Amino acid sequence: MGTGQNTTDNWSSSASGFVSGQPVVAILGREGLDEPANLAKIREVAEVRLCTTAGLGAALSDGQGADVLMLWDYFSAALRDNWAQAKALRWVHVCAAGVDAMLFDELRSSEITVTNAHGVFDGPIAEFVLGSIIAQDKQFHRSKRLQHEKRWERRDTIRTAGRSALVIGTGGIGRAVARLLRAAGLQVTGAGRTERTGDPDFGTVLATDDLAGYVSRFDNVITIAPLTEKTTGLISAEVLAAMKPTSHLINVGRGQLVDELALIAAMRAGSIAAASLDVFDTEPLPEVNPLWEMENVHVSAHMSGDVVGWRDELADLFLENLRKYSVGEAPANQVDKALGYVRVG
Repeated sequence: MGTGQNTTDNWSSSASGFVSGQPVVAILGREGLDEPANLAKIREVAEVRLCTTAGLGAALSDGQGADVLMLWDYFSAALRDNWAQAKALRWVHVCAAGVDAMLFDELRSSEITVTNAHGVFDGPIAEFVLGSIIAQDKQFHRSKRLQHEKRWERRDTIRTAGRSALVIGTGGIGRAVARLLRAAGLQVTGAGRTERTGDPDFGTVLATDDLAGYVSRFDNVITIAPLTEKTTGLISAEVLAAMKPTSHLINVGRGQLVDELALIAAMRAGSIAAASLDVFDTEPLPEVNPLWEMENVHVSAHMSGDVVGWRDELADLFLENLRKYSVGEAPANQVDKALGYVRVG
């Protein structure tokens, strides 16, 4: 079941371990979500079966079973519920950077290749992080509130250049963040699974296991690590208590990287100065959540990587990979399923 074995006759073996021929692609979307703009080009390469969650089982198993699954609805966990129908499946592509929503034990242990949208969101998210830092340092949020009140209140703001930033997560997005922050004059350090020096983007990378011991050194703390069992709750009450009272937390990774209740308590106590949050434990953020009302919490709707044309770029990346796959080449951006992300560097 789901071991990636293909028994059809119109495929030939390749040195990469993949096969060449016309793939059968199930594209999982959701009601109200537009189809990929390049669907006609995808159909030139593969037999396509469009489906929503209710029809995924049939799309995977009817006739010659689908050997490719494109998760256009990239937060869907529907494959787990239709695993018994995925007998022909060889490759799953997630149209997102994070794959935590759809990984499960059977998929991890199978021979099925998982790829993601590695690279698509690097630049946009880096710009969002820099914008968040500048908006806080220059008090843009406060200026807008004062404008609404028609109040003229001159004040001094913080110089962003020369300030320190800790980027937790040293993958592609974290590296793009580090490069842009350095270009803006910030002093950047990385945090990841293993400590090291001489990194081309971070210089020094500190071990996240020791986060509470060194987080007090930094003015800005940015979380962009992939969500795994080990990183869940990484920004804990202990870490928040160790941060500078003037520090700024920016979360553009996953809501579960931060202990949300501990963060609410820290913001109420004034333990840290500000939080810019693009992701949350529950999305959309419930109206009753106190984060909405907090003066120094800046809420955005999980949109840090969403720029004009981003869906087209996602679809084009899948098509490029599909063309490789159809001639027996290994698709790019392969996820290490044990780790839950594409290994970089």
